[in-house]
Amino acid sequence: MNIKPLAISFSILALSACASQPQVQPAPPPPPPVVEAPAVIEEVPAPVMQEPIVEEQILPQLPSPGSLEDFILSSGGDTRVYFDYDQYSLTDTAIATLRAQSSWLKSYSDVNILVEGNADERGTREYNLALGARRAASVSSFLVSQGVSPTQITALSWGKERPIDARSNEDGWARNRNSNTKLMMEGEYLEFKN
Repeated sequence: MNIKPLAISFSILALSACASQPQVQPAPPPPPPVVEAPAVIEEVPAPVMQEPIVEEQILPQLPSPGSLEDFILSSGGDTRVYFDYDQYSLTDTAIATLRAQSSWLKSYSDVNILVEGNADERGTREYNLALGARRAASVSSFLVSQGVSPTQITALSWGKERPIDARSNEDGWARNRNSNTKLMMEGEYLEFKN
């Protein structure tokens, strides 16, 4: 017997016994399905279109025609005219104010006025009453010369009795040397406090 073929057969048999069949690996489980989260759309508020901020201009309210405020505005903001020391002649500033007053008074011929003459505290009571009367007369005459009816005007003097400035110095005295125009409306004289 031949050993050679037997050895070969035995070897083949041994080898075949040792050989193992490859085990089939089970397929890996499929990955879990990728579920996409629903798209989140972030709501961004649309830009708010604002109207441009425009500051409203507050227009000054004009006084009603024929009122004391209208008279004051037309007269340049003051109802008084001022005089130099111991004088009753009108200054250029006084003339400008009185022209404005006369223009207004001609437009409102139904309005009567009171022209008050005043003086500073220096001098006697009698002297200052006379000086105040001359100042009131000077203003009245000028208004009449500008076309204001004399029947619209009443003049009187307070002398030094009604000062508008209590100071006993040149500034106080200068303010007290004046003539003041008051309007007669609804039975009373209206005065601008200045």
